[in-house]
Amino acid sequence: RKQGPRGCSLSGSLDRRMRQPVLAAMLLGLASPSRGASLAAARASRALRVRSGRAFASASAVAKEPRFITTPIYYVNGQPHIGHVYTSLACDVVARFSRLDGHKVLFLTGTDEHGQKVEQSACKAGESPQDFADRVSDTFRALLPLYDFSADQFIRTTEARHKEAAAALWSALVESGDLYLGAYEGWYSVRDECFYTEEELVDGNAPTGAEVEWVAESSYFFRLSRYRQRLEEHILANPDFIGPASRRNEVLAFMRDGLRDLSVSRTTFSWGVPVPGPPPPDGLSHVMYVWLDALTNYLTALGYPDTEAAHFRTFWPASLHVVGKDILRFHAIYWPAFLMAAGLPLPKRLFAHGWWMNEGEKMSKSVGNVVDPVALVQRYGPDPVRHFLLSDVTFGADGDFSEKKLVESSNAKLANELGNLAYRTLSFTQKQCGGAVPAPDAFSEDDLQLLAEAAALLPQLRTHVDSMALHRYSQGVSGLASAANRYIDVQAPWALKKSDPARMRTVLYVLIEVLRHLALYSQPVTPRIGAALLEQLGVPEGGGRSFAAVGEGSALQPGQPLPPPRIVFQRIEEADEAEGGGEAPPPAAALTAALTAAEEAALVAEVGAAGERVRSLKASGAGSEEVGGAVATLLELKARLPPDHELNAKPAKKKKSKAAKA
Repeated sequence: RKQGPRGCSLSGSLDRRMRQPVLAAMLLGLASPSRGASLAAARASRALRVRSGRAFASASAVAKEPRFITTPIYYVNGQPHIGHVYTSLACDVVARFSRLDGHKVLFLTGTDEHGQKVEQSACKAGESPQDFADRVSDTFRALLPLYDFSADQFIRTTEARHKEAAAALWSALVESGDLYLGAYEGWYSVRDECFYTEEELVDGNAPTGAEVEWVAESSYFFRLSRYRQRLEEHILANPDFIGPASRRNEVLAFMRDGLRDLSVSRTTFSWGVPVPGPPPPDGLSHVMYVWLDALTNYLTALGYPDTEAAHFRTFWPASLHVVGKDILRFHAIYWPAFLMAAGLPLPKRLFAHGWWMNEGEKMSKSVGNVVDPVALVQRYGPDPVRHFLLSDVTFGADGDFSEKKLVESSNAKLANELGNLAYRTLSFTQKQCGGAVPAPDAFSEDDLQLLAEAAALLPQLRTHVDSMALHRYSQGVSGLASAANRYIDVQAPWALKKSDPARMRTVLYVLIEVLRHLALYSQPVTPRIGAALLEQLGVPEGGGRSFAAVGEGSALQPGQPLPPPRIVFQRIEEADEAEGGGEAPPPAAALTAALTAAEEAALVAEVGAAGERVRSLKASGAGSEEVGGAVATLLELKARLPPDHELNAKPAKKKKSKAAKA
């Protein structure tokens, strides 16, 4: 029997553990005892599962269905705001959880770049529509590395593959007999890119508050009225098709009095996907209605119109569309009707979330209370913002954004509850057990209860994700961290180091195992904190960081070296607490070691090379997909530089000379 520093055992004796039917030793994979002991351990393990509330399967025990998860593609008529981040974050959490849980995932986001509003905005900016779309699309793509969004594809509607897919869907609607040429006359909102009836207007404006204008033009129409009954039957037969329930009821109420045929082409502007086929009888040039064009992106990403493409066969129908409540109608009525007409399966689920207010007021550029998502993440780092947005308000309802609440939540839950627990556990282990995982002795009922609670949390979190109760995810992780804090306070391992060192080692082992589970569960919402804590526990990248590592056989082994402890998340200093009342630095630096001068110089060189490649591709006329990939690489490299680095500074706006203005 080998002894570690201060008497910590590096390999506990089997006979000592067998005092308690080898229960935890087998449960945690610490030993391989005799057949009789194994049977005893198996019985005890089953009992522990029952006591924990429900049995759970390993994440890799059974093959799981692939998941196609999408944000809406964001309209490039303006800069990104916190609502865009919120939608992408929800999808990212579901995608990350699903990958860790054994699903094959395709997470899609991107930009919607056609329509009258884009054409007008480009003209106002003195740019061509394509140049304008390129520039604004890059600002949305830049959010991916800034917020650690794990999107697999970033799609743009100006890509050739998308235009092909949109034209193919149009042709499918023609073949179904659901398109006809007519004339539209009525109210239209350029900002919303939406048609409204007289009854829908509120004080002369759209329900969203946008201005409307009277439009009269030749147009192709989609026979939406033909699909009202089929849509209603599908929604009623599939209660989870639209969530939350309040949005489902809203859609059913909208359809109650019937649906009017939908205008799906425009002739008063040209920035859009041209309507395919022979010239129409009216002799006019039609472009596709921007929503028919935009919604098709979900098919484009999978290889449509090739329905035998590997991605299409694997991922369609989509598992989940996440949207804001303001675009519910387009996704809950128009999109499934288009798919029905084209003979394609409908998405499995659509979830519409609420809006973020700012200190009780709706965010508005005119009021000046819009939250800049780039400035926000540069100030606090991605994990605090991610955690706050997905824990402060019921997902699906409206929320009230407050930086004060963000700071308070981060300090209470991330710094104090989790960060402090990890640091005092690991630093005490470093001192008392020579920087290695201690060998446990016999487990007490309190030990077993906490270990069972840690293992049993996974199926609960799975339920929260599957039901889109994402706000409960962080609450569940916080509940386990709170239980671990109560455990360490009651067990007081610091008081045991002289009176009962064997018990001290057991307590520390239990805490380290619970921290391992907390780190695993933290990855979907706060990926940097999860990764930093797993590094502190010596868990290498790979399968040991997936949810397959939750449960039997994946516990840390006694004697396994632990890296020197460090704080995984520092408390955020509020502005009035900072020295001189100045702004507090973002805590993101606590999650990754600072770059050395050599590392920073090498990274700056990589950024320069990536920037030169982007310029070269643009100059050579490369396709938007290739240019977009190069831009993504550039943005990811820049995100690794310190936030205050000169390469991350926004370029000064160039003022036009009087001669140029003239």
